[in-house]
Amino acid sequence: MKNYFEIVWAIINKDLISELRTKETISSIIIFTVLVFVIFNFTFEPGASYINEIAPGILWVAYIFASVLGLNRTFLPERENNCISGLMLTPIDRGAIYLAKMLGNIIFIFIVVGLSLPIFTIFYNINIFPFLPKLLLVFFLSIAGIAGLGTALSAMAVNTKTREIMLPILLFPLMVPLILAAVKTTGSILQGKSFSEISGWLKLLTAFDIIFITVPYLTFEYLIEE
Repeated sequence: MKNYFEIVWAIINKDLISELRTKETISSIIIFTVLVFVIFNFTFEPGASYINEIAPGILWVAYIFASVLGLNRTFLPERENNCISGLMLTPIDRGAIYLAKMLGNIIFIFIVVGLSLPIFTIFYNINIFPFLPKLLLVFFLSIAGIAGLGTALSAMAVNTKTREIMLPILLFPLMVPLILAAVKTTGSILQGKSFSEISGWLKLLTAFDIIFITVPYLTFEYLIEE
């Protein structure tokens, strides 16, 4: 068990160090996210009363599309350098590879959220700080589901010639229920609703997380095969 977690951490640490050296993925995702905020901001009148109603949709549209940019590169370095065979030869459950990559994606997406959320509040003049604890819970549950499913599908798409297109085609239809739950929950929180009023949506997000993480973990040995 100790070796299991050591390998998981080694893969996460390798990805983090590689990204910190190049900053290629994080910088491109943040720029893309801010551009989405800017474009949508120009389409609405400043101070419009309906901003609070549409802001959650804009927020999650930006994060979903930005996440795809990062998820597309999950296994790309290993594929380009032919290191994926080395990972597969590691004497450990291949679910550990999935777990490490998924946790790494969660970290990357959360970094993007942390850096871009203040910009979102400035552009749309929404004070999210009174609701921050609830929003962080929603972000964690939603991002875990996105990373869980996206990491598994990325392992499948990386072996195709059209991986940049294949991943969104596979991911978006399956993500629709989770995206709707994330948008509805975020909107309810910004309207000041209590935990009891959003508990149903939180349970739904949790259920999606269990499915989107457990099933890929158990089947990853077959998903990663060429």
